[in-house]
Amino acid sequence: MSFCQSEVNEILDKLEERYPDADCALEHGSVFQLLVAVVLSAQTTDKSVNVVTKDLFAKYPDAYALAEASQEDVAEMIKRIGMYKTKSKNILALAKMLVEKYDGQVPEDYDRLIELPGVGRKTANVVLAVGFGHQRIAVDTHVFRVTNRIGLVEEKDVLKTELALMKILPENRWSRAHHSFIFHGRYCCHARKPECESCVIGYICEKKGL
Repeated sequence: MSFCQSEVNEILDKLEERYPDADCALEHGSVFQLLVAVVLSAQTTDKSVNVVTKDLFAKYPDAYALAEASQEDVAEMIKRIGMYKTKSKNILALAKMLVEKYDGQVPEDYDRLIELPGVGRKTANVVLAVGFGHQRIAVDTHVFRVTNRIGLVEEKDVLKTELALMKILPENRWSRAHHSFIFHGRYCCHARKPECESCVIGYICEKKGL
């Protein structure tokens, strides 16, 4: 890592200034709905997930309601997103597990979260950060691409990127940084054609992988 701590903070400051409204884009009314939405968002845009969850959550607003649903009905409601058959199976199974083990409530614990069907490290971190207010860094494709490209980290996979970011980013800024990197990847630092000429951190970026 070639950035000193003051430069790391400068990058975070610039991104926060550029994206003041950076936050979770998945629409939800409870931690349970957030969990389901994040599971559904794998390899699918948040925008597409928000379209299908509007009706899904209206019909099945909590774990108890979803646990009683048929997979056919749920699959039909979310069929416009990728891997809808597998995802419908997973969210039904996790709803049933929540009812059976946690009285329908989402556990505020990483190890318990990743035991739920369809829930991996990224999903658990998002739920803990957005749903419960913990400081977490969830590494999706945007966070992985942006942080490695600008030179904050030099890692080959998602897990190593997360662990490296935890070492160099101030812990009290983890969750906010996560959203800032996502917005920067979504609106400026694109995978194929990054808009370097308009980038607020272009002067400090190492432009690796371009």
